[in-house]
Amino acid sequence: MAHLHRTPLPVPEAVERVMQYKRKGGVERKHLHESGGRVLAENVSATHAVPPFHKSPYDGFALCSADTKDLSRENPGTFRVIETVAAGHRASRELRPGEAVRIMTGAEIPQGADCVAMFEICTTGEDQTGHPVMTLKRRMDAWQNVIEKGSETEQGEVLVPEGSKINPGVQALLATFGYSEISVYKKPLVGVFATGTELLEVDEPMEPGKIRNSNASMIQAQLERSGAACTYLGKLDDDFDSCYEAVSSALGDYDVLITTGGVSVGDYDLMPDIYKKLGAEVLFNKVAMRPGSVTTVAEHHGKVLYGLSGNPSACYVGYELFAHPILQHFMGNTRPYHTRVQAVLGQDFKKANPFMRFVRGKLHYEEGMVVVYPAGMDKSAIVTSLAHTDVFIVLRGGTRGYSKGDMVEAVLLEDQTGQTQF
Repeated sequence: MAHLHRTPLPVPEAVERVMQYKRKGGVERKHLHESGGRVLAENVSATHAVPPFHKSPYDGFALCSADTKDLSRENPGTFRVIETVAAGHRASRELRPGEAVRIMTGAEIPQGADCVAMFEICTTGEDQTGHPVMTLKRRMDAWQNVIEKGSETEQGEVLVPEGSKINPGVQALLATFGYSEISVYKKPLVGVFATGTELLEVDEPMEPGKIRNSNASMIQAQLERSGAACTYLGKLDDDFDSCYEAVSSALGDYDVLITTGGVSVGDYDLMPDIYKKLGAEVLFNKVAMRPGSVTTVAEHHGKVLYGLSGNPSACYVGYELFAHPILQHFMGNTRPYHTRVQAVLGQDFKKANPFMRFVRGKLHYEEGMVVVYPAGMDKSAIVTSLAHTDVFIVLRGGTRGYSKGDMVEAVLLEDQTGQTQF
């Protein structure tokens, strides 16, 4: 089989080519308690004012400020306490001049009252008939110690726009405003194949010349972290016909198809030939980066097909750079790219970088600075360093190594904020 010519494509250009085929998925309704982590497909607006009534921020006495205009230490005023109002209850009638209501934190201010005297500044007692009274020795201003209706949110105000991820705070808002269900973008359905005759599944005993299939579990976990719905479709031997049939039959069932392995430059360079027979357009088959230079991405009738490296670290990097953002956009995320920050390199990295290098790294905060360290051995076939990876340390191409203390860029893999540009 003739192999496709491979010309290394710069990473930003490769990302841009993939994102030309971005699309938003459909919309579905989800119950409030099932909506966490999903992306809003509608605005969340205030269905009523917050607070929905004038309320008291303290335990105290509600009264009319006009009744206190002449009060002082030398001229105290005594008010008849007509009732006690707890949170969740309302006064039985409108306040009259010279009256007060004992009020609890969060309770609605009675009609006729426009201020609250904190309990600590009031003296309580009884009048000659044994009725409760309250004495006050200071003037109160109108609306003093009152949380006014709509002071937090007016009815109809958009609180969280469409395209925002639903976090616990958003779920609190949904509950506050009576959204028992909410429209969210559907998760993309992603099918995953692992190719390689040498692969064993995780529950199979080791055999000479074989290795366990770590990529499938890794990709499934990455997809879960991205919020996608993943189905593992099994491992495929290095046989063109069987691989072609498996990939071809799966295309109709999934929004995105990911294969790991079969994209090298050897005799079993299967995926590019499979894409060719499918009639898919290969967007690129070599990227100017380390690891993962042989990452191949194709498009077939609007669906994106990923041929990721069989080497674990190369596969990991290829997924995060090229698959994560398009899946985020599918789910309606307006900030689909991983967040990038400036960081201090915590130790020397003297390996030359002919291409842009994505070093698996670990982030630390030290003396107010963001510091990143390589997570372990930096070779594409290495698995162990991935267990400690939460950032990619980005080293520019055409450099001969970096020293401890150099400023570098770090791609945050665990951060959920995202950014609008690569």
